[in-house]
Amino acid sequence: MHIFSLRLILLAALCISSLAVHAQVSTPKYSNEFLNIGVGGRALGMGNVQSAIASDATAGYWNPAGLLTLKDKYNVALMHSELFAGIAKNDFGSFAMPLDEKSALGISVIRLGVDDIADTRRLQNEYGYIQYDSIKFFSVADYALILSYARKSNLIEGLSLGANAKLIYRNVGDFANAYGFGIDVGAQLQRGTWQFGVMAKDVTTTFTAWTHNVEELEKAYLQTGNDLPENNAELTLPRLVLGVGKSFKITDQFSALLATDIDFTFDGRRNVLLKSDVVSVDPHIGLELAYANTVFVRGGLNNYQETRNFNGGTDKRVQPNFGIGFKTNGLNLDLALSRINDKESNSISSASTSSVIVSLGYSFN
Repeated sequence: MHIFSLRLILLAALCISSLAVHAQVSTPKYSNEFLNIGVGGRALGMGNVQSAIASDATAGYWNPAGLLTLKDKYNVALMHSELFAGIAKNDFGSFAMPLDEKSALGISVIRLGVDDIADTRRLQNEYGYIQYDSIKFFSVADYALILSYARKSNLIEGLSLGANAKLIYRNVGDFANAYGFGIDVGAQLQRGTWQFGVMAKDVTTTFTAWTHNVEELEKAYLQTGNDLPENNAELTLPRLVLGVGKSFKITDQFSALLATDIDFTFDGRRNVLLKSDVVSVDPHIGLELAYANTVFVRGGLNNYQETRNFNGGTDKRVQPNFGIGFKTNGLNLDLALSRINDKESNSISSASTSSVIVSLGYSFN
């Protein structure tokens, strides 16, 4: 599959998720799904397992309660990943710091976008001549600003509580844009070598209000034969993540961390392991091996799906993830590889559906 075709497919998917509607206020599946892709090389290398074990500046995204495990005063995390052979770019940055012994604060920024999309609707003029200077370029991008606060419980030892306030901005070139707001709450509990976590996303149902450029949309939709969007509001239903992790000491230098997360979604039947019209359940698991708390090797399994092949049968597939990390003097460097293609893909599509994630963290007093 050519890169140009992949670009068109991805653009269509983003536009459909942004503009397709059923009523004046809709609650579509995968609403604001860019917030569930994941951030950080450590997390993505472990199959997006973090709700119980998040302990660095990315905790504001995974579970704000994890901000209370920060050991240094100032903590920074940066990530860049590219999807579909670099067509889509996912970027993340965060800063976190403890306020005192019982509270912490964090701020995170996310952007997922497809840039430099060619608008060739005016390529041919009224006389039938090609005019390359009439080509315009635009972007389809989603942004989020996450403000996080965490505090230790005064009632239960080892219990940490946290909350996020999310501001969302989504843009589809000159065609449409949207603003949204939502709230997450989370908790972590430490019991010896066991760690437990719960993260409730969009607990108040995140509201996103769209504004459409009717003039531009009419031009585009008349040319493609599609119906104009009718809704102005989109609701993102809550998602619940339950997690547990267990640490193992193998030798004086080697240790291991085994963890799992289970996602519960309530926006309809999804293509996951356990599914119904009311709730869908998506488990994933991750493992981290550490040497002297300096060198890390990670792996994870997530994104279980059933796919239909050309002969009419179905295949069950799961996404493997791999990662390595290095930590020294407050500097963390993490690399991860997510392979989302299937074994029957050819070499071109195989390269196009793999994702390489680079994550950098630094903490200091």
